[in-house]
Amino acid sequence: MRAAVVPEAGADFEVVDRAVPEPAPTEVRIAVDACGICHSDAFVVEGTFPGVSYPRVPGHEVVGHVDAVGEEVTAWSEGDRVGAGWHGGHCFTCDPCRRGDFLQCENAEITGLTFDGGYAEYATVPGEALAAVPEDLSAVDAAPLLCAGVTTYNALRNSDARPGDVVAVVGVGGLGHLGVQYAHAAGFETVAISRSPEKRDLALDLGADHFVNAADRDPAEALQELGGARVVLSTAPSADAIESVLGGIGTDGEVVVVGIPGEPVPTDVQHLVATRGAVSGWGSGHARDSQDTLEFSSLREITPVVETFALEDVTDAYDRMMENDARFRAVLDL
Repeated sequence: MRAAVVPEAGADFEVVDRAVPEPAPTEVRIAVDACGICHSDAFVVEGTFPGVSYPRVPGHEVVGHVDAVGEEVTAWSEGDRVGAGWHGGHCFTCDPCRRGDFLQCENAEITGLTFDGGYAEYATVPGEALAAVPEDLSAVDAAPLLCAGVTTYNALRNSDARPGDVVAVVGVGGLGHLGVQYAHAAGFETVAISRSPEKRDLALDLGADHFVNAADRDPAEALQELGGARVVLSTAPSADAIESVLGGIGTDGEVVVVGIPGEPVPTDVQHLVATRGAVSGWGSGHARDSQDTLEFSSLREITPVVETFALEDVTDAYDRMMENDARFRAVLDL
């Protein structure tokens, strides 16, 4: 098979021929149809995630068909259409797993980091890490939903927002353009906040009821004019962007951070106390969360905006993603 390999930390991608992997007893082998490229793949390319062994095939937005099944796997069969996201399996025996909190597994695997991922024609994945993919979602549309999709959908559905509440999405990019769609589909009064005024029409087309140009006005003031936000989903990895919306939450409001900035975020504690407000974080989801995301996306016809690339063009695809030039998700179409 062909695979895009990072031979060592900091090295360029190499597209190589290697043997098709055999699934272990608890794994399935996926014939990969598409794999999204995510900013978190930089952990592998740059060697900043502890314990990554090389050479490594990145990729945790994997969609394809089951090609072979390990002898202990009973939930999946050859030909099943499946996907695998960031959460690459769990141990079932640690305390979080025993409580059913698989995302917090103390021994969790990560697709494309602790084992080879989807930048290849085949990948082997633990059976518990798989989500069923609806037939009406194309592979290139489904792939980003296994990371950007589940992160934003899961964060919103686990919040306290209810239909009719004001929900703001900070950033209309790789995460945010999906967050706007999910917020609209959930019945929230949806506010898109961006420093790029040229994204206004897109945000409104995606379902936003309001667009706030944060380059021109204070987004917190704009949210307070709407009565205060119940939830602000912050997808932009910027401490300034997060700080700028804290004052926009209303009573029992919450800023939920899914885009991680590289620096600390100053917090107006007085406003949090006055509103009984909170700042929290949310990270992705396990395989059932991914399947819920895919099913809801299919139900409400929610799809990402993607650019597709051949496997041989993986370097160009990765560079466009890292330079924030891709609109809005880069996907390898195998």
